[in-house]
Amino acid sequence: MDKIRVAAVQMVSGLSPQKNIETMGRLVKTAAQRGADWVLLPEYWVLMGANDTDKLALAEPLGGGRFQTALSETAKECGVVLFGGTVLLQSREVGKVMNTLLVYGRDGKRTGLYHKMHLFGFSGLGERYAEADTIRAGGDVPHLSADGVSVAAGICYDVRFPEFFRRQLPFDVLMLPAAFTHTTGKAHWELLLRTRAVENQCYVVAAAQGGLHENGRRTFGHSMIVDPWGDVLDVLPEGEGIVTADIDAGRLNSVRSRLPALKHRVLDAV
Repeated sequence: MDKIRVAAVQMVSGLSPQKNIETMGRLVKTAAQRGADWVLLPEYWVLMGANDTDKLALAEPLGGGRFQTALSETAKECGVVLFGGTVLLQSREVGKVMNTLLVYGRDGKRTGLYHKMHLFGFSGLGERYAEADTIRAGGDVPHLSADGVSVAAGICYDVRFPEFFRRQLPFDVLMLPAAFTHTTGKAHWELLLRTRAVENQCYVVAAAQGGLHENGRRTFGHSMIVDPWGDVLDVLPEGEGIVTADIDAGRLNSVRSRLPALKHRVLDAV
């Protein structure tokens, strides 16, 4: 790796899966036109439903379905490595789906996946969220790569669990699709992203939902790319669009050689 141009797509997904597919394709194409080699989509780009149970009807079998087809075709058409945010896959548990990150190469073939492990739960200030009501938690820690670069992955709420990413070391880039609520995002989003970048001395690429959705939910946005020193290279506060930056091997190596914290670790992640 010398330099890799990465882009994070921010969406304000609505109630129409077809419109969301069209928006996704348009924004990935824009990112490719701006020179992106890798593109990351947000969590739940396929649907922000009126009810939590709406997602159940959209669950696809792994390897088939309109959302997976759209991701594969878009990656191939745009010539990018596409980290496909999350799509909803069928699970073995009745009434629940898997919330899954799928990765596609430039030839449109799937190269990796990760089922969300930590399921978001929050109540307060008139809000309540319980992903465990409709989502089955994944059980496997991801170990991904692209263009010969080791890549860590997490989905939204995963970002609060540092041991999860330490289990994925070594890696150079952390890819995080998300749909943070405005309440939790305002308090913790940037803090968590910059912390994960600093403690793992890696680039963090975070793609978010960002705005007021048709279902009345408000997400925080602020899709951003953070470098290994914790500097924010690009950010989009709200609305649909993209952020871009270069993953620079020279910058990565400089940070790790000047402050070799990863080599100074004493305790292993359990």
